[in-house]
Amino acid sequence: MSTKILLITQGFSFMGNSIQKTLEKAGYKVVRIDPLVEEVSENKRNADIMVFYLGKFIEDMPQFLYYLKDFCVEEAKVLILLGNTDELATVKEVIPETVIAASLERPVDLKKLTQTVDKIASSVDNNEFKRNILLVDDDTTFLKMMKNWLDKYYRVTIVTSGTQALMYLADNKPDLILLDYEMPVTSGPQVLEMIRSETKVGKVPVMFLTGKSDKESIMKVLALKPDGYLLKSLNSDQILATLSQFFSKNG
Repeated sequence: MSTKILLITQGFSFMGNSIQKTLEKAGYKVVRIDPLVEEVSENKRNADIMVFYLGKFIEDMPQFLYYLKDFCVEEAKVLILLGNTDELATVKEVIPETVIAASLERPVDLKKLTQTVDKIASSVDNNEFKRNILLVDDDTTFLKMMKNWLDKYYRVTIVTSGTQALMYLADNKPDLILLDYEMPVTSGPQVLEMIRSETKVGKVPVMFLTGKSDKESIMKVLALKPDGYLLKSLNSDQILATLSQFFSKNG
């Protein structure tokens, strides 16, 4: 089993030791760290799944919780929480449910924890925890480039027309639609209007993709009230940062 687990726990408690040994016995590679920003940053390569064993200490470390939320969103990491009712509630005030794969209350049932991790590890292998983005653009070269940039962090579906997008949306509900503003036959604004009229997907966020960066063009795009826009001239880091900020703010 190649899945790596980053176990976050303060100090070397008996339960922390038991959790580590149980997961290692189940075949996982476990790296144990304290709840510190620098330790998470240094060990991010050891984090297919993050298990956070909570304690009263979390009340005094909101900065770490905000960092952990952003880290999980930006790096597409899966988070499991272990704690009592109050501790779990404190964390969930900062970290949205969409980022948390599972929450187990103390006292921790180690057998149940192993079963939970096994199930989540299988889902991670199948990319089920990645957010799903529908990318709509008639430029196939741009589509392939964007898919290559996004594939590490998201499940990306690409279509080359508004008609294909609507057909996809008839049976699927992505987490975000990236929609080309200027397309032949059915333009981006027309597609947005049709999406908004559909009950099933009407509330799915839509960000326009546009190649025009002048003020008049941008104002024209924003007048349609999308959930945001991306300039096609942005590089991969800028696009990934924008999407990460969007998902962080919108849970």
